[in-house]
Amino acid sequence: MNKPPPTHDVEIPAGGWGSAKATLSIFQQEHASLAAGKAILKQNKQEGFTCVSCSWAKPAHPHSIEACENGIKATAWELTSKRNTPEFFAAHSVTELLSWSDLELEDEGRLTEPLRWDATSDKYVPVSWNDAFADIGTRLQKLAPETVVFYTSGRASLEASFLYQLFARVYGTNNLPDSSNMCHESTSVALPQTIGVGIGTVDLDDFKHTDCIFFFGQNVGTNSPRMLHQLQEARERDVPIITFNPLRERGLVSFRNPLSVSQMALGLETQISTRYNQVRVGGDIAAVTGICKALLAADDQAMGSGAPRVLDVEFIDEHTHGLDEFRQYVSSCAWEQIETESGLPRVALEDAANEYARANRVMAIYGMGLTQHRRGVEAVQMLTNLLLLRGNIGKPGAGICPVRGHSNVQGQRTVGITEKPELAPLDKLEERYGFKAPRDKGLNTVETCQGVIAGSVKAFIGLGGNFVRAVPDTDCIEAGWRGLELTVQIATKLNRSHLVHGRVAYLLPCLGRIEIDRQLSGEQSVTTEDSTGVMHPSSGVAAPASEHLLSETAIVAGLAKATLPANAALPWEHWVADYSRIRDEIAAIYAEIFHDFNERRESQGGFRRPMPAAQRVWKTKNGKANFIAPEGLVEDPDVAQSDDPDVLRLMTMRSDDQFNTTVYTLNDRFRGVEGTRRVIFMNPTDFLQFGFADGDMVSVFTAVSDGVQRVVKDMRLTAYDIPKGCLAGYYPECNPLIPLWHHAKSSFVPAAKSIPVRLVKSVSS
Repeated sequence: MNKPPPTHDVEIPAGGWGSAKATLSIFQQEHASLAAGKAILKQNKQEGFTCVSCSWAKPAHPHSIEACENGIKATAWELTSKRNTPEFFAAHSVTELLSWSDLELEDEGRLTEPLRWDATSDKYVPVSWNDAFADIGTRLQKLAPETVVFYTSGRASLEASFLYQLFARVYGTNNLPDSSNMCHESTSVALPQTIGVGIGTVDLDDFKHTDCIFFFGQNVGTNSPRMLHQLQEARERDVPIITFNPLRERGLVSFRNPLSVSQMALGLETQISTRYNQVRVGGDIAAVTGICKALLAADDQAMGSGAPRVLDVEFIDEHTHGLDEFRQYVSSCAWEQIETESGLPRVALEDAANEYARANRVMAIYGMGLTQHRRGVEAVQMLTNLLLLRGNIGKPGAGICPVRGHSNVQGQRTVGITEKPELAPLDKLEERYGFKAPRDKGLNTVETCQGVIAGSVKAFIGLGGNFVRAVPDTDCIEAGWRGLELTVQIATKLNRSHLVHGRVAYLLPCLGRIEIDRQLSGEQSVTTEDSTGVMHPSSGVAAPASEHLLSETAIVAGLAKATLPANAALPWEHWVADYSRIRDEIAAIYAEIFHDFNERRESQGGFRRPMPAAQRVWKTKNGKANFIAPEGLVEDPDVAQSDDPDVLRLMTMRSDDQFNTTVYTLNDRFRGVEGTRRVIFMNPTDFLQFGFADGDMVSVFTAVSDGVQRVVKDMRLTAYDIPKGCLAGYYPECNPLIPLWHHAKSSFVPAAKSIPVRLVKSVSS
């Protein structure tokens, strides 16, 4: 009788000597200087710079090294001694470079001079800053504003982001999509309806007071490793951590603290999750429904026996609305349905409910495992429902905690980067700057892609990022992208989005955040907002990679000045000369959040934006926190409605040697992968059912009938501990499989965590 193959799971803790070795390796790989090594000591420090990778909270009293493995990799990557000069581009055509991998492109090093694509030679050639600005401005003046998109990646500072959105709106458009459209927009839609704010309510102090933590769909070990310090401290207080995740991610299993002499010397480690539930891909709504169902049943039993209530009825009566309708939804869900859709046994969900009921202060932490589904908004709201049942929002040690990804993706939204005009202070902008602000809704990321394919989008300006590589339906997007009249990319390194370009294309190299930014008034600092809504100053500490680089702020101002009519209320050069003047403008427009901006940002640990829900003030339409029932248990109808037994659920994810689309190496030590990213992880018993063998090469086809064939070829099957019927593969390699229309309802976040696919064995296997 055939047996399933053994899994390739690696039983090592997050952190430890593996982390130390990886950080040393990246410095060797990037030929980073001693100055780059010293920069680590100022990473996430008040007198230094905020990390350019993840946006996890920065403590007021940091560790001696307040940087994780991935943060150090990002620092070494930016402070590399490798330089990508005009001589490189003279030697390589764009067509040739398109055959290079993501790793190979970025590994060429820092861009050093502004470049323009030359159609005759198919090469990027040097251009002066003045000529670049003048030509781009002239071309933008000839285009209808509604056909131009101003995209922002998640690392642009508050200062650069504020000027960027002002430039776009004075130009005449709200086409301001950003990277949050691809990740936590589901949060930004869900939470205002339930608790009245679009961000989480938890801060670092809450970790000190919590007595239970629930984790959903987030890989702390590679996506926000500095949080492991807070989790370790919680476990030392015997705080239970209940995890729901399809894969047993190492950072959620155990942690060896690289800053702990005893753990490193003695090989000790901290168990992170006390219960680990491997929920089926797309089974989160069902899992939380099961927990709520068990809680409501326990409360009914308590009422019947005269025991203390399980629900916080005083909180519910005073602060919430909609419990009766929510209770009806939960009652309508049978346990058999819940078990089938969640992939978890009833007893596991009842155990989680019992643990939750015993705790007085519960935090719920989640990531894109919840948001990137067709019903991702409802998944987030379902988690909020769970917290509301026992009053776990608005008290110390409790609350909801979405873990944002890129370093300032939350902050740029705070200062106006949004395609939704109702979220921008348009009246104040008009009054202060003397222009008529556009009132039509702008394009989000998915709508931008649709416009590129349809031809209604004519130009794209990218403030950082690797847009073409990051979005879904990659092959369709690349084909349409080449029809754009103008593409302008502001970047530090070369990536694929610079090679898939419009008819006229510019590549404008900028300073990195870690580099010293000198303007007329002297050295400048910028500001970022972390995942918990705290604003931090950030000052460069390293010499610029090239004398020809401009800051993001200076580039945005240069483009704006070259494009827009002269306006005394818009003194772009005056603002660039001294960034404190930009902060004064931000404070004038967003007084409630940023009053006394320049003074408050210097306080130790920064300052936090107002958080009404944390004080149980609900800025919702009805003034209450709202229970909102989902449409049903099924998180991804596109997958669930298929009656084909060969259809599997594919989720995309990052490796441990990756941040967003930046790939540091082709290895993933936590999953036992070396030298490749073309891997599909599969449950061992599914190998027998589908007739595959471990190591088989397959083509992965999207299992939808919309007239478009989507396929990723030459993927190696690897046995892994993942729920039956589920697959996992790396992002962005699997992005071509995601239909553009396969996105979260109302938030438009690509549903990258549950893609219906079929596997076909390659002929050579």
